[in-house]
Amino acid sequence: MSPPLMSKLLFLFLFSFTSTQLLKLVHGSSPSPSTFVYAGCSPSKFQPNTPFEANLDSLLTSIATTASEVTYNSFSSSAAAADSAVYGLYQCRGDLAGDDCAACVRSTVAQLSLVCSYALAASLQLDGCFVRYASTNFLGQQDTSLAYRKCSTSTSNDEEFLRRRDDVLADLQSGVVFRVSSSGSVQGYAQCVGDLGTADCSACLAQAVGQLKNSCGSAMAADVYLA
Repeated sequence: MSPPLMSKLLFLFLFSFTSTQLLKLVHGSSPSPSTFVYAGCSPSKFQPNTPFEANLDSLLTSIATTASEVTYNSFSSSAAAADSAVYGLYQCRGDLAGDDCAACVRSTVAQLSLVCSYALAASLQLDGCFVRYASTNFLGQQDTSLAYRKCSTSTSNDEEFLRRRDDVLADLQSGVVFRVSSSGSVQGYAQCVGDLGTADCSACLAQAVGQLKNSCGSAMAADVYLA
């Protein structure tokens, strides 16, 4: 099932293991930054060899180029005619090294044209980065609807686990663009897209925590992305 197009990126991961396994998961056996998570493609298409396609190609080239310099950036061609304007952004996970960020974004840009051919709007999420573009301006706009979630099949109703989980989730709701928190063997991290202010980021995080608890219950691992 393809989730709706995302305007706001948020990661929320929760794991419960022994400390050694957790470190191995986070630093060793975690998925590659280029691992596919999901994509969203608009049903509306653009015609080839049009000003919009030229502007989109230019925007995606800029995204792929600047990812080697900064881990978040947004772009627009708002000076162009209305029917050829394009807006876009990319963001890497906050703990990703610069070279890994650049490689992840380049991979995402390359996949967009294959997964969402000629789409007027598209988003693609890899494990380490996110790219989105659209023909309408979505930059800086908040949307807390659920875009994607994944709950582990392993569960635990252990009171100690649930207490530590709630401690981690509470600590993540600070409105910081990227934050990692842990309590005992439970670790989580959250990330808002870089064009969100502190208040909007906090609101997104609160919504994500609610979605995680309601949708995943006592799951020992969960991912939540808000639109």
